Amino acid sequence: MKATVAGAPVSFGVFELTPEGAETVAADDMLDILAASGYGGVDLGPLGYLGRGAQLRERLDRFGLELAGGWVQLPFSDDEAFEASLPSLDEALRVFSDAAESGPARLPLPTLADDGSAPRRAAPGRGASEDPLSDDGWQRLAANAGRAAERVRKAGFEPTFHHHAGTFVESPAEIDRFLSVVDIDLTLDTGHLFIAGGDPIDAARRWGDRINHLHLKDVDLTELRCVLAAGGGMREVWSSGSFVAFGRGDIDLAGVMAAIDERGFDGWVVVEQDVLNGADLSLTTFQQQRADDQRRNRDALSAWA
Repeated sequence: MKATVAGAPVSFGVFELTPEGAETVAADDMLDILAASGYGGVDLGPLGYLGRGAQLRERLDRFGLELAGGWVQLPFSDDEAFEASLPSLDEALRVFSDAAESGPARLPLPTLADDGSAPRRAAPGRGASEDPLSDDGWQRLAANAGRAAERVRKAGFEPTFHHHAGTFVESPAEIDRFLSVVDIDLTLDTGHLFIAGGDPIDAARRWGDRINHLHLKDVDLTELRCVLAAGGGMREVWSSGSFVAFGRGDIDLAGVMAAIDERGFDGWVVVEQDVLNGADLSLTTFQQQRADDQRRNRDALSAWA
């Protein structure tokens, strides 16, 4: 398979929902673990976590890693809020440009995602019934996603769109609708697809020609279903340990990778094992657990990339 495997800060508990002031794994420690485990790249994480400008380029070069992509969440279905969010997109694109100055083998993909709504985030996988988006809302979502994609391309990058639980594009039907009206290819996220009732192998066959980025997760479906049945939202999912190292969950990894390979995939495979570290957990212990899992995850993919 013509793919490069990347790790991600979210696998170390560093992302947009990391509690304010929480002790986190240092960027250099994370990159050292990924480089030693055989990863070729890393996702951006929250803006500033890996640095900016020369600091970002030096840090990536020092560990022999390239930037794979990065999360840019925008309120596509709300015209006024979307307009106000454009400076945050431009800021992210400047960071991508900083990382790309050294001429990487693969350019990073700015990973666009919808912002969703509070009712949807509280009911992951059930958004279509809890907070359906109107036809007018869909028209706004499509138009604004197109505007964001144009901005990304003007900056010299190819965008990708991340379906995500708790947003207005989470279920297979919503992904179908999005892909039918917007000229942006898809980040297939196996974990978020499971939350929304989808099957990753079916997804790879169904949307394979439109998948330009892969976020690969294993999921303990028993644990996930318990959290969702109890009414848990996305924070509870991330805190529950539902996302596990490969081989400890229910994903048919070989089946997913074979289906992706059959469609000629040539891009970044970003391994994500979303976790939120508990307040009472030793950071040293947490970092060691994350390192062990990421080595296991990289080894599991060695047959393909």
